[in-house]
Amino acid sequence: MSDKVEHYGCMALFGTGSALIEAVRTLQARGYRELEVYTPCKLDELDRLLQPPSHRVAWAAFAGGAIGGIGTLALEYYAAVISYPIRVGGRPFASWPAFIPPALEMTFLFAAGAAVLAMLIGNRLPQWYHPVFHVERFVRVSQDEFALVVNAQSGEDTEHILGLLRSLHPLSIDQVPR
Repeated sequence: MSDKVEHYGCMALFGTGSALIEAVRTLQARGYRELEVYTPCKLDELDRLLQPPSHRVAWAAFAGGAIGGIGTLALEYYAAVISYPIRVGGRPFASWPAFIPPALEMTFLFAAGAAVLAMLIGNRLPQWYHPVFHVERFVRVSQDEFALVVNAQSGEDTEHILGLLRSLHPLSIDQVPR
């Protein structure tokens, strides 16, 4: 097998968030788009640099809430008016004030469920395996180090990526096996 197939990419560990952000800027300026960043804390500048899709969860929550609310109202109307109409105390069959609380609860339930599902799909979770778990120093990322992984793109030699990462002066550089 060639080097391009055997390695997922290259990982560089940095001691500070500002060094990581500068490395991301440098790599993006050189045309690299397949970057993964792992940090022990949130860095607002990374959101602007990497531009994650931000509205998918909101749209999923809106769609889930609309489906839950409208579906519940339709189900209540069908059950109370069409399928099994019962006149209680002279009230109309379609008693909308009585339909609102269950529909509201189902709106919240479906919106929350859709948002959680969209978040899991967007984050590619659950992910039981990832190649970065093979790098021994990766455990430091949850404590005090910042990791940048450059995915080996088609036709990209990992030696070229390693040389580029060395120029960024990280604490350590590792090849990430598949």
